[in-house]
Amino acid sequence: MDGLLLDSERLAMATFQQACRESGFEPAMAVYQRCIGSTYEATERLMREGFGAGFPFDAVAARWSAIYDQHIQTQAVARKPGAREILQCLTAAEIPMALATSTHRRNAEVKLRLAGLDHFFRTTVCGGEARRGKPHPDPYLLACERLGTSPADCWALEDSMNGTRAALTAGLTVFQVPDLVHPDPHERRLGQHVVASLLNVIEHLQALMPSAAR
Repeated sequence: MDGLLLDSERLAMATFQQACRESGFEPAMAVYQRCIGSTYEATERLMREGFGAGFPFDAVAARWSAIYDQHIQTQAVARKPGAREILQCLTAAEIPMALATSTHRRNAEVKLRLAGLDHFFRTTVCGGEARRGKPHPDPYLLACERLGTSPADCWALEDSMNGTRAALTAGLTVFQVPDLVHPDPHERRLGQHVVASLLNVIEHLQALMPSAAR
């Protein structure tokens, strides 16, 4: 969802930087980038390790959450190019969809509803609902289970490397649409299809199903 369907990662990054600076801390964004697509628990661990003992995580996390939540609860986050189009395309082709996100359910449902994307998914797996979060495969395995399909028969659409690794490990065919962080040459060889936007994924879908997906 975040960074793939919704242009929310830039908002998350800006509000994180604001929260850090209000706490008198200037963050190294390379550390932040490793957290994109991961769970809250993993983000806390990565930040405490990466920023060191002097990082006021608790204060920053509380302020970050307050600023970010105030925004997403009151206004729609912009959709990424092709987001609504691909969901409409899949719906027209009668292909069931699940959402697997690291965002906790309350925020995920608000963001989807305000963006007008909440009615497309047969099921959703949100942060904390799988035994382990991304980059572990559990969210995708649970999503496939709820759809009643084999991972080998599913496509995953991802922006982050944490999500891409989760989906690949689960056994799905993965299309990665990078957002804030692009995969390096080694990461590009993990087995995913790296494309510029969701519109490119629509082209792949239409090539497979030229009549149903148009």
